[in-house]
Order: sequence, then C-alpha cells, then structure tokens
Amino acid sequence: MALASRMWRFFPLGRGAAPGTRFSTGTWGSLEQCCPRRFRGPEVIGNPGTLKRGLLFSALSYLGFETYQVISQAAVVHATAKVEEILEQADYLYESGETEKLYQLLTQYKESEDAEVLWRLARASRDIAQLSGTSEEEKKLFVYEALEYAKRALEKNESSFAAHKWYAICISDVGDYEGIKVKIANAYIIKEHFEKAIELNPKDATSIHLMGIWCYTFAEMPWYQRRIAKMLFATPPSSTYEEALGYFHRAEQVDPNFYSKNLLLLGKTYLKLKNKKLAAFWLMKARDYPAHTEEDKQVKHL
Repeated sequence: MALASRMWRFFPLGRGAAPGTRFSTGTWGSLEQCCPRRFRGPEVIGNPGTLKRGLLFSALSYLGFETYQVISQAAVVHATAKVEEILEQADYLYESGETEKLYQLLTQYKESEDAEVLWRLARASRDIAQLSGTSEEEKKLFVYEALEYAKRALEKNESSFAAHKWYAICISDVGDYEGIKVKIANAYIIKEHFEKAIELNPKDATSIHLMGIWCYTFAEMPWYQRRIAKMLFATPPSSTYEEALGYFHRAEQVDPNFYSKNLLLLGKTYLKLKNKKLAAFWLMKARDYPAHTEEDKQVKHL
C-alpha cells in the first residue's frame, strides 16, 4: 500500500485533472481546444491493457530508482570505510617513524578527493624531503610536491585545521627556493593559516608552537633583511620575543613535553630576553628529552 500510495503521484488522472474533477459535457474536440493534448481519456481509462502496462512500467522505474539509491548509499559507506582504513594505516606508520613506507602507502591514493588523505600526503612528502639521504635536487621536488597536496587538501576542506597547518608549513618550505621578496610576502599567508589552524583547533600544540616560531623568526630578523622588507612592503611583518614566548608556553600548557624543539625554543627565547635562569631550566629539559626522532637527536646538539 505504501508503494502504491507513493507511486500514485506519477499517474495522470486524464489531462492534468485532480481527483474529483468533473468536466463539462460536450465533445472531446471542445475540451482539446482549451487544454493541450497529452492523453485522451478513452485511450488510457478505456483500455485496461494500456493502464496495466503503464502501472507496471512506473512500478519498475520506481523500484529501479530505489535500488540505485540503496547501491549509491552502500558505495558511500564502503568508500568511507576504505578511507578510514587508509588513515589508520598511515597514522600507525607515522607514529612508528616509517617515513618511506608511509609515503609509498599514501602515494597510491594521490588522486584522492579526501582532505584527510591529502594533508597526510603533504606531510609525508615533506618528511621524505627532510631525510638525510635525500639529495638537494630531490628535496626541492618533494617540497613543491608537498605544497600541491596541501593546497588540494585545503581546497577540499577549508574547515580542516590540519590542512591549514600543513599548507602554511609547505609555503614556508617553498620560500627557501623563491627568494627573499617572495619569502617575506608569504609570511603574511603563513601567519594567517597558522592562526586559522589554532582557531579551528585550540588544543593542537603543534600549530601554537609553529605560530611561536613565526614570531621568533621575525623578532630575530637581521637588520639587512628588515631594511629589504621595508623597501618592498609598506608594513613588513614583525613580532617580538615576548610574543614568541607566549606561544611556546601556551603550546606547553596544551600538551606538556610534546616536542623537544618547543623546550629548546623556550630556552633560547629566555636567553634573548636575558633571563639566564629560566633559559637554563628549559635548555636542560630539552637536553634530557628522550630522542625518539632524528630531530630530537639534533636538538641535543643545538
């Protein structure tokens, strides 16, 4: 009955009339003069065989549509499950430090339309570029490749804090190959995306830490670069060590001891501010930090 009631709207009652409509007496010719001819009453209602065939065709069409919807929904569910499986494998490899295996896994899905896959691929490409065995020529290729993946991730989902974060990181990396003018111009874009990442996820310590690095970098900008910046831009980017320190502490509050470099930069920032006691405290923490990654090992010698 439900199917029949839902199908009823597909069937004409004769020349567009609603149920209960009564036509004035007269010839069909006079009726056709005031209404466009689509179906003649005697052709449909007067021929049971035609009506049955019409009912059967409409029922099959409706059932076909319902089947298409069910199959489409099943395909979406399957695709979602597949993406979740890929992300789970990728995150496991990342946590395990399997940089090359992670890159090999994700490049199989480089045509993905999913932002979560794409920003992880940007990160993996960048990590490959950072490996000691990567040549300078290969490094440049991976850096630009990472930026393309990050850009696509952001296009697919502007609400992804990670997409904003990795887009900013990759733009910063590309600046090393583009010259001082482009690098300074990109600084505004980088800051904007780090701030957006923090807005979208205030609990991501890494985004907060990176905003601290942005401030630290412009606080210690050499005089000659400041002069170039003033020549190129009316209001060049600037910051202070106090601002940098605020971000580094905020990152530490969100996730204590999450990153050896955050500890190191807390110490170095306090040194810039002439606070040797607190500088020593944070530098000692950085030195004693367990070396899980290549970067952790490097921090111990800085």
